[in-house]
Amino acid sequence: MTCRLHLTGASGAGTTTLGRAVAGALSVPHADADDYFWVPTSPAYVEQREPAHRLRLMNEIFVPRPAWVLSGSMLGWGDEIVERCDGVVFLTLDPEVRLARLEARQLLRRGGAPIDDATSVFLAWARGYDDPGFDGRSRVRHEEWLDDLDRPVLRLDSALPVDVLCAAVVDWAAGLQGRA
Repeated sequence: MTCRLHLTGASGAGTTTLGRAVAGALSVPHADADDYFWVPTSPAYVEQREPAHRLRLMNEIFVPRPAWVLSGSMLGWGDEIVERCDGVVFLTLDPEVRLARLEARQLLRRGGAPIDDATSVFLAWARGYDDPGFDGRSRVRHEEWLDDLDRPVLRLDSALPVDVLCAAVVDWAAGLQGRA
């Protein structure tokens, strides 16, 4: 299958997990937008690449392939890449479940160490997603972006098991193949 898919949603909605599963099921490469958004540092996620640099890297390394799955959010900087997609999958999740997932992930990443200032700031940012007045990446901004897309969009509740979600995306992607 030669399909290029973008899986997006709120942080903690499971876009990376599902993206890896779909890429595996389709036997195509997977990448996450964060791989291009952030400069590799230790600790991670402290230095952003400039948008032009992100796009250049994506266009050099990943996008030219005939098929791929890209997870994460490129809201506000990646429309050039989304234009190369055959379809977009938008994952939603109950905010309480999503935030619990994020907190568990952060605890795992920190090896059980207490939450530091950077983690607290990240979790506060992630909580803002469902607030209609939030100025960052939010459900409202995602919905507006989706409404403006000229690509097919599949909406899924990521509370479902990953294998069920993966099967739904693979079936949907097969239907995109007939679209001209």
